[in-house]
Amino acid sequence: MVKRLMWSGLLAGLGALSSIIAQRAASVVWRRFFDEEPPE
Repeated sequence: MVKRLMWSGLLAGLGALSSIIAQRAASVVWRRFFDEEPPE
């Protein structure tokens, strides 16, 4: 039971981290292609 909760927490944390990293990477690509801030 505890291991399942730890696993769920780890998955949620890594999912959130990867989402943040993907958003920042996409923003960098957008700025390089269009030389402006990405839309919100």
